Amino acid sequence: MIDKKIIEAKLDTLIKGFLPVLYQEDDPDYNSGKLGKGVENRERYKFWEWTQGVGLFGLWKLFEKTKDEKYLSMLTSYYDQRIEFGLPGKNVNTMAPILALSYLAEYTGSKKYMEVADEWTKWLFEGGLDRTPEGGFQHRTTDDVNEGELWDDTLMMSVLPLANMGRILGRDDYKEESEYQLLLHIEHLADPITGLWYHGYSFKRNDHFSGAYWGRGNSWATIALPLFDEILSLKPSLRRYVSTVLTRQVDAVAKLQDKSGLWHTLLDHDDEGSYLESSCTAGFGYGILKGINMGLLDPKYKETAEKALPALLDCIDDNGILQKCSYGTPMGRETQDFYREIPIHPMPYGQAMAMLFLMEALD
Repeated sequence: MIDKKIIEAKLDTLIKGFLPVLYQEDDPDYNSGKLGKGVENRERYKFWEWTQGVGLFGLWKLFEKTKDEKYLSMLTSYYDQRIEFGLPGKNVNTMAPILALSYLAEYTGSKKYMEVADEWTKWLFEGGLDRTPEGGFQHRTTDDVNEGELWDDTLMMSVLPLANMGRILGRDDYKEESEYQLLLHIEHLADPITGLWYHGYSFKRNDHFSGAYWGRGNSWATIALPLFDEILSLKPSLRRYVSTVLTRQVDAVAKLQDKSGLWHTLLDHDDEGSYLESSCTAGFGYGILKGINMGLLDPKYKETAEKALPALLDCIDDNGILQKCSYGTPMGRETQDFYREIPIHPMPYGQAMAMLFLMEALD
């Protein structure tokens, strides 16, 4: 077993490495390229996107676990600055920061925070986001409409915030819509044969695009399924179903783990042509431990997460940046080579996913 102090030290380093992408406008390390190269990246990171949203959720979980006021201050500083600056257009990915904001609004009693969370959630629920033919949340992003498409990212980025606001506000309609979206995404994206999840499904094409079992996309599902139960306290029948889907996926994922402890960016067991990738490894590690702690997974899978932990720690450099992380990945529409060619690049969501894994490992 890895010493707890080593994990805590790495976690602290990850947090320090993540902060500049949240709310520091002019950080030397940030501008020098240690946190990503180029003006385009800096401009995208310092605002409000899913890249920040995942990290904000990680910071909330740190505060929830430790009650250390410095994490609360980080969160309030970020949201105060961004709200004052002005928020971007609404889509699936820009919904992601609403998850941590909803928890923060509930905890602090801030009317300002709750009004923002309520406005964005209402937009999502009342039809501001386009729907697929069966009423699924169409994965519209800042850059693309993606007409008639379901993506596995959507559960984490938009459906969980809706579920949490349903819990906070006592809105059964929000909760039921969240459960419907969960079931619809499972129906179209979880492969009943392999147990793995496809990156996306197109109602226009009636297919799964290139049929990729993309690593980070699969890990979004591994993360999201236990969180649905944590937020909504799913009724026994639905909870049992979620446990079955999660177990089927994790059982497949465990068999595909590389001897190093990492996973490939494409999960197919015979795919040695795709590189080993750290963000999906962090996501799987967190989701597996969370699933075990929630009673959704058999404890036997703890061994898989424990094998991933030292490999993941080795990917965290002295600046708190998670290396071996794949760049932002849109849909590989025609060929799986698209995923093999996505560059490896330090990204804030990689650090955030690693934070979640290390926190859960400390438990």
